[in-house]
Amino acid sequence: MTEEPEFGTSGLRGLADALTDDLVARYAAAFTRSFGNNGTVYLGQDKRASSPRIAAAVARGIASEGCLAVDCGVLPTPALAMAAMGQGTSSIMVTGSHIPADRNGLKFYRADGEIDKEDEARLTAAVADMPPPGPGPASTLQGDAAQLYVGRYRDFFGKRALSGLRIGFWAHSSAAADVLPAVLDAMGAETVVLGKSAEFVSVDTEAIDQSVRARLADWARTHMLDALVSTDGDADRPLFADAEGVVIPGDVLGPITARLLEATHVVTTVSANTMVERMDAFDHVARTRIGSPYVIAEMARHAGKRVVGYEPNGGFLLGFEAASGKSRLSPLMTRDSLLPIVAALVASQAAGGTAKLIKALPRRRTATDRIKDVPREIGRGMAEALIAGDMSILPDGLGDLVATDTTDGARLTFAGGEIVTVRPSGNAPELRVYVEADSGKTARYLLDEVFEKIRARL
Repeated sequence: MTEEPEFGTSGLRGLADALTDDLVARYAAAFTRSFGNNGTVYLGQDKRASSPRIAAAVARGIASEGCLAVDCGVLPTPALAMAAMGQGTSSIMVTGSHIPADRNGLKFYRADGEIDKEDEARLTAAVADMPPPGPGPASTLQGDAAQLYVGRYRDFFGKRALSGLRIGFWAHSSAAADVLPAVLDAMGAETVVLGKSAEFVSVDTEAIDQSVRARLADWARTHMLDALVSTDGDADRPLFADAEGVVIPGDVLGPITARLLEATHVVTTVSANTMVERMDAFDHVARTRIGSPYVIAEMARHAGKRVVGYEPNGGFLLGFEAASGKSRLSPLMTRDSLLPIVAALVASQAAGGTAKLIKALPRRRTATDRIKDVPREIGRGMAEALIAGDMSILPDGLGDLVATDTTDGARLTFAGGEIVTVRPSGNAPELRVYVEADSGKTARYLLDEVFEKIRARL
């Protein structure tokens, strides 16, 4: 049976072959018809081999509704969304984000931000009743979205904010391959571009392979870097490593960024590090299911507050206008990779280096990874077994179970403070495991033990 594209934690996802031109054009036409625009719909794409074909189908669907597709080419998803919002219109990004290269997807943005779960249901219903748009080329324009995105961070943080830093950028096939070095250079850093790839590289910032971690450490040492940064495929999730090449998880970057921006209200997912509650820097912390639409929905409950959101993958959402002296940073209600990267670099400068910055944080560390090619029903079954009390896939010696959270998968808290979360991915046939402990070494050890038992079961 063919796997049909469906909405996951963020956007429509599926095998690239299943995202046929007619299906994609119908989604684009239904979105253009059902959601507000100013006569144009902005269009962007990542560097997957299938993205140009799918983007052409999106443009056809937009044109069939009498609108003009503003083709911004390859650029970060948040840059596309920001440019469209600035013009009071909607946008569509062709991307599979971090999932394997044989898959792809579409992300949809209203004029005020990423669509939510209710919008997804509304769009799915509209597509079901829509015939395929007629063939023919669509008129397009070239936007300047990437340049606007560079200016956003240069103007807020200043041209000398990163002066004196030597920063490595792992370019791979990131949609930010041109934009991120431009931002770092514009803020005074010396940027060393590394590992550019002509082929699409699937980078999951929540599940960094050991081989990649070793490469980052080697680059940091060889090139004498102060930090090393990158993103996932569409550049809405950051990857940040310190001067030793050690990766700083996204749910550590999130609280650092929130504190730097003087946020008072923080929204994150149930799987994120509990460090944020221990920092005493915020008035309120709320937790949601995993996926940016859930984070956005909860942020909306705190409208008017200095609210931000983030996920363990590092994607950061700004829900208020931040200030630094006379400079202002406008809200951006979609996951962003550049803000947490730049904020962590600026905070590290003030702390005397990333190592000192991290050492001063509460002692809670996470380790996460995934097992590929695990059907969702199997992953769901493992989570349900844990909830029912079957601990056979967990390491011995965790102690008494003190809490079980079923908000998204199975999140188990033990008497010693260790937390283990098991859930099927919402975007691909993968099983996700998150482990939290008082040290990174302990979290990694427990994660490896869980994986060994799960693989034996599979």
